Amino acid sequence: MILLPIVLPIIVGFVLLFLPENAFQGRQSLLKVTGVSFVVSAALAVYVMSGAAGDRLILFRLVDNIPVYFAIDDLGRLFAGIVTAVFLLAGFFSFVYMSHEKNEKRYYSFYLITFGVLMGLCFAGNLVTLYMFYEFMTLASMPLVLHSGTKEAVMAGLKYMFYSFCGAYMALFGIYFLYQYCGTLDFVAGGSLNTAAVAESGNTGLMLVTAFLMLIGFGVKAGCFPLHAWLPTAHPVAPAPASAFLSGIIVKGGVLAIIRTVYYCIGADFLRGTWVQTVWGILAVITLLMGSSLAFKEKILKKRLAYSTVSNLSYILLGLSMLNATAFTGSLLHVVFHAMIKSGLFLFAGALIYSTGRTRVKEFAGFGKKMPILFWSYIICSLGLVGIPPTSGVISKWYLALGCLESGIAGLSWIGPAALLVSALLTAGYLLPLAVNGFLKAPLDEKALDKYREPAPCMLVPVMLLAAVTLILGVFPVPLMEFIGGIAAVLK
Repeated sequence: MILLPIVLPIIVGFVLLFLPENAFQGRQSLLKVTGVSFVVSAALAVYVMSGAAGDRLILFRLVDNIPVYFAIDDLGRLFAGIVTAVFLLAGFFSFVYMSHEKNEKRYYSFYLITFGVLMGLCFAGNLVTLYMFYEFMTLASMPLVLHSGTKEAVMAGLKYMFYSFCGAYMALFGIYFLYQYCGTLDFVAGGSLNTAAVAESGNTGLMLVTAFLMLIGFGVKAGCFPLHAWLPTAHPVAPAPASAFLSGIIVKGGVLAIIRTVYYCIGADFLRGTWVQTVWGILAVITLLMGSSLAFKEKILKKRLAYSTVSNLSYILLGLSMLNATAFTGSLLHVVFHAMIKSGLFLFAGALIYSTGRTRVKEFAGFGKKMPILFWSYIICSLGLVGIPPTSGVISKWYLALGCLESGIAGLSWIGPAALLVSALLTAGYLLPLAVNGFLKAPLDEKALDKYREPAPCMLVPVMLLAAVTLILGVFPVPLMEFIGGIAAVLK
């Protein structure tokens, strides 16, 4: 059964891709087939997530002691649940949004294929399997970036592919080296690196360089400085539901790969107190502040949200670099919260762009009066990203700040919380004025505003649900915190 949520959407996606355009009797037939595929794929994913931890399926062996296989554990369940939720909501949102785009069948094909690949990434049982699906993720999601076919989209897609492959090659180098000293590339809580063998061989320094290259390589997908430039280029040119999926989910693939590498292969103990940990934390702080600053200056709504993703992904990386249970818990909480919030914000932007044809932040003055439900949903998501109670973002930032203080790393233990605070203020500065102007500022053209109304339910409901989740997880966070606490406890 573990194969079904991986293989089925990929097969359906390829079948859709190669079917002739006249295979469906009108657009509604295509949407029915696609909608059923979405629901069945998501249901299969939920079924597999409910399986017993430790269940595994070996597909084949590259060599005797390197199998390609899938396994269920709590970390995989967490990421698979996030992927499934955003996949469904952004998918049904696209039924309205994509009506004004060309090549709609192709879009749904690659959207389904990407979901199947992401399921393979979440349930990968060892580093080789994860790396294979990490590469597949780049290939499957690139057509979503260049979907419109414009010169800007094509260049953004190529930039996305170039950066991703460069990062993946760094990670591949590390896998060869880890294979020699880990004994197994299976995911073992706490890591499987034979530190005694590394020290005896005199290759401790080289192993630290290897670990750093893997962090940078997988960090490309998470938008970490200095290889972050693809993200604000690729996200704005993609269709809005694809941007939500990219910003909420695809970038988390890099985060998952880093967690598996550091906490399940190398081991936090090996990196704790080394230059790798310090430089990793510094890069996260630089990216965090840089992304917020660039978002604050940006005038185009989707590009502003893309820079915001650069910043918020580094919240997660900063927590992971602290190498303690408190910060690790904060990082996983922010993985969940950011996926819900940022997907909601990108879908909000898509609904506005679809309804109005406008893209710049200043052009939405007065629109809150015509679209109150949409704008109130935006406000809740924005408060969550800023970290204002009772929304969910405040909880993850609290744990991240505590984790930084507990780390005892010279400088970073107080610079980290200070950077989080500065970034939160910048986040308020680039998100909340749109809502304030939407309700309180006079529109640029009063007569033109009269024709606008709330978007169609298929677009409005996903944004409302994501806003509701942002609020509910902030008010009732304990079940999620206990689940993530169980993951963190295993890694101590």
